[in-house]
Amino acid sequence: MNNRGYEINLQALAFLAKCLADENRLRILLCVGDGKKPVSKIVEELGLSQPLVSHHLKELKRSLLVQIQRSGPFVYYQLADARILGILENLDGLGRDLISKRTTF
Repeated sequence: MNNRGYEINLQALAFLAKCLADENRLRILLCVGDGKKPVSKIVEELGLSQPLVSHHLKELKRSLLVQIQRSGPFVYYQLADARILGILENLDGLGRDLISKRTTF
C-alpha cells in the first residue's frame, strides 16, 4: 500500500506504460478520442499505412485501451474509457514540465 491509501498494481501499470510507449499508438488514441472511427478514417487522418494502423489497433485492443463496435462490414474503434484522454493530457503536461527543467541531455 502506498501513502495515498491504495495498492498500485505495478504489473498492470507496466503493461499499460509499455503500450503507451509508442508515438503512433498515442496518435491513434488521440484520433479516436473524439469518437468512434473505422480503420480507413484513422489511416486517412494520421497519414499512416493501413497495416501499421491495424497492428497498433490490435495492440491497443489487447491492452484494453480501445474497444471495437461492429456495424455491418465495418469495424469502428473508440476509446475504452474516457479517462484515457485526461491521463494522456496529464502525462503531456508532466513531460513538458520535466523537459523544461532539464539542463543536460
